Amino acid sequence: MALLPLLFFPDPRLQTVAKPVPAMDERIRRLVADMLETMYEAKGIGLAATQVDVHERVIVIDVSEQRDQAVVLINPQVVWNSSTTHLNEEGCLSVPGIYDGVERFDAVTVSALDGTGQSRVVQAEGLLAVCIQHEMDHLLGKVFVEYLSPLKRNRIKKKMLKAQREDAR
Repeated sequence: MALLPLLFFPDPRLQTVAKPVPAMDERIRRLVADMLETMYEAKGIGLAATQVDVHERVIVIDVSEQRDQAVVLINPQVVWNSSTTHLNEEGCLSVPGIYDGVERFDAVTVSALDGTGQSRVVQAEGLLAVCIQHEMDHLLGKVFVEYLSPLKRNRIKKKMLKAQREDAR
């Protein structure tokens, strides 16, 4: 396993729409393992392949307290969402240190392949539902700050660019 480098907002590669995974193979199994290691090391609860500059429909999530209940979603598709929504405080490994409210469905049902290539259906509510929606946005080339006002988004962009310049020194 290996740690993968994360992309940070406003990197234009984060806007790339991910392509379906053509087949479950050793490359995808290695990607999943590396993504899980990267997510755990970064203290995140979810990671989309887009965030590590791999533009395929792969998501890893673990919202458990013990960090031992990984959910792998390959080629996920929302097949149902609740009619109710909730404003949730969100953050993102690609936008470190920034948290803001985003409206998300309270519950979703997703069909996908798991880490072994088996078809599965995940019914999620609460934090898991929020995380799934957030990570699926990444697969569509969307970062959570795009839900915010243009003023907030521009402030965040300037802050992130400044931090990246300072880190480069």
